Amino acid sequence: MSVMKIVVRMPNWIGDSILALPAVQSLKKNFPESEIWMASREWAKDLFAADHLVQGIISLPDIRDLKSLREAGSMLKSHGFDLGFLLTNSFSSALLFSIAGIPERWGYSSDGRRLLLTRSVTPAATAGTRHQAEYYLQLLAGLGLQVFPQRIALTLSEEEKAEAGRALLAAGRDQAKPLVILNPGAFYGSAKRWPPGRFAEAAALFEARNHAEILIVGSGDEKEIGDAVAAGLERKPMNFVGKTSLRQLIALLSHGQLFVTNDSGPMHIANALGIPVLALFGPTDPKVTGPLEPPASVLKKDVPCWPCLYRTCPYDHRCMMNIEAAEVFEAGQKYL
Repeated sequence: MSVMKIVVRMPNWIGDSILALPAVQSLKKNFPESEIWMASREWAKDLFAADHLVQGIISLPDIRDLKSLREAGSMLKSHGFDLGFLLTNSFSSALLFSIAGIPERWGYSSDGRRLLLTRSVTPAATAGTRHQAEYYLQLLAGLGLQVFPQRIALTLSEEEKAEAGRALLAAGRDQAKPLVILNPGAFYGSAKRWPPGRFAEAAALFEARNHAEILIVGSGDEKEIGDAVAAGLERKPMNFVGKTSLRQLIALLSHGQLFVTNDSGPMHIANALGIPVLALFGPTDPKVTGPLEPPASVLKKDVPCWPCLYRTCPYDHRCMMNIEAAEVFEAGQKYL
């Protein structure tokens, strides 16, 4: 008897993919004898590289036109999947699974794609106010599957962690001091970002009063932001912005005693590693996208225009500007 092969279309954002892990774990428990595969963007290979939950990860190309859609469908079809489980809401992702000839296609009926699915679930009216991880789990429940409580966790090898430790030592880290990691970027847009000057002010307080070492992280696109934070500090921090792969970033975060961050993918990475997270929220709702696992704290200011979900603030960015560096320092003390 052949093993059932299930392909899960993972979300397109790093944070959302991490929050989808409990749903993937529950799916595996519902079909324990099956092979679970992930279909996702290229970066997923790094995010879940050491994860034993899935049989394999399929990198999906950017679908720009009908030709690329057919090519991607043909590639998926060659794997002979029996079931496609959609954690994305887009019409195009359901169309891709249909073109791939996957006999069973399950997902939310959003974006006018009900006819492309063999089993669909109408999103609950409260979908936009519940946590994203719960949203994914509700899809399983709506399909009549069991939902199993799971911790959100990422797997990291000892060698990866040791290599990151050596990189930090080479950059001048004093292991006798606590390591405070700053993540001043947010790929979503500037509206999510606490100003670099405020990050520098908070870092200076951690240095002066906790004798902390400061590490700044981020993607290559955020180099200017990281440099601005570093320029605001009298003592030169370890600045790894744009200098790591995703896998190396995960390993670096595992060494932190505190991770100070905007609402972003790295926030969920640190949270999944069990590193204390202090998350600064502006236009988005922490009840929907905030860190789920302890230890974690959120700082958010109540302003009349919240939640706006804007990528760029058209006003005075008061939701983030009202967060003071001293507040961030004080909130971090319980973790240091």
